[in-house]
Amino acid sequence: MLMRRLTNVAKPLAAQARALSIHEYQAKQVLKEHGCCVEEGYMVDKLEDVTAVLNKIPSEVKVVKSQILAGGRGMGTFADGFKGGVHVVKGTDAAAEIAGKMLGNKLITKQTAAGGAVVQKLYISEAVDIKKEYYLAMMLDRSFGGPVIIGSSEGGMAIEDVAAENPDAIKKLPVVVAEGLSVEKATEFARQLGFSSETATKNAGEQIAKLYNLMRATDATQVEINPLVELADERVMLVDAKLSFDDNADYRQEKIFGMKDSSETDEREVEAAKQDLNYIGLDGNIGCLVNGAGLAMATMDCISLHGGMPANFLDVGGNATKEKVAFSLRLITSDSNVKGILVNIFGGIVDCAMIAQGVIDAVKEVGLTVPLVVRLDGTNSVKGKELLAASGLDLTPADNLDDASAKICKAIQA
Repeated sequence: MLMRRLTNVAKPLAAQARALSIHEYQAKQVLKEHGCCVEEGYMVDKLEDVTAVLNKIPSEVKVVKSQILAGGRGMGTFADGFKGGVHVVKGTDAAAEIAGKMLGNKLITKQTAAGGAVVQKLYISEAVDIKKEYYLAMMLDRSFGGPVIIGSSEGGMAIEDVAAENPDAIKKLPVVVAEGLSVEKATEFARQLGFSSETATKNAGEQIAKLYNLMRATDATQVEINPLVELADERVMLVDAKLSFDDNADYRQEKIFGMKDSSETDEREVEAAKQDLNYIGLDGNIGCLVNGAGLAMATMDCISLHGGMPANFLDVGGNATKEKVAFSLRLITSDSNVKGILVNIFGGIVDCAMIAQGVIDAVKEVGLTVPLVVRLDGTNSVKGKELLAASGLDLTPADNLDDASAKICKAIQA
């Protein structure tokens, strides 16, 4: 019974991200600014500008790439059935035709939400003479206690598939932050990946060292280059890039965070973030207002155990105020799918009486028309319950999380 009920899980309505990700064309700009070798390319967001951009590209063969904040673009499918979010095309006219099929269309990949993402920008670049493709990534790894560099001689494919089919092809190099990464160490790591010549190996080492310095300088949490390529002339180039950055570094990375594109993010998430709230929209019908991420997850699980479906994850945090509570309830009720709301507060730092007053003010303001169940426990919870009881509001108190979950699930079925 427990396992059956746990399969009743709500799904996110949009692709979720807890770290800043930027588009490929922006990543190429950042790479270039840090001395990395990238191909010539330009962003275009208007169909009438496509031909002019294509004429800037020196090679006869052009690469036209959809710019969305999701992976798997090359294997994606557009809403109208057109295949592939990345195309290598010979000739300006043919490339312009492909661009016309992509720009403004919805691209669906394994990493987008079910409805896909609208392609509002394209990155058009030169095609380069690739001799061999490699994989390179840098990320923070808890097991190593710091950054680790991951490389493979099998690039241009999903690293998960390489790990499953040929794990020996994956090489790792932990980096001691206090020591940094020298070009010599980076070159030795590149040598393990099997570049075709010593010149190419040294070029790869230089690029790897520059990438590590970029990671440190920009507070990046992930740098993924797939593929990293060796060209016929022995240069090593970064022809695809995914960069993610620590959200906590926004105050000192203004230029990077100025690149943020919120068009693919649930608008409610954007507004919640402005209030320093953690919100994720789901496809259920029971709104949740909780303090603490762990308690929020437990609340969602308990709702599911009682046969309900949470409509959101919302953590008001330990610095909740009456204003934040009121905003949260307005945010929850803006979802037309919400048929009931569960407020679950465990007061430690948070004052339950303050939460109760926020709930009262918000309900009076928005004119709540769906069932509301409130569970308060901890700091000033007795006073909070007294405020709710004296408010005259049509709400249902609950003694504990299980009781609250059962009551809200029953209420929306009445």
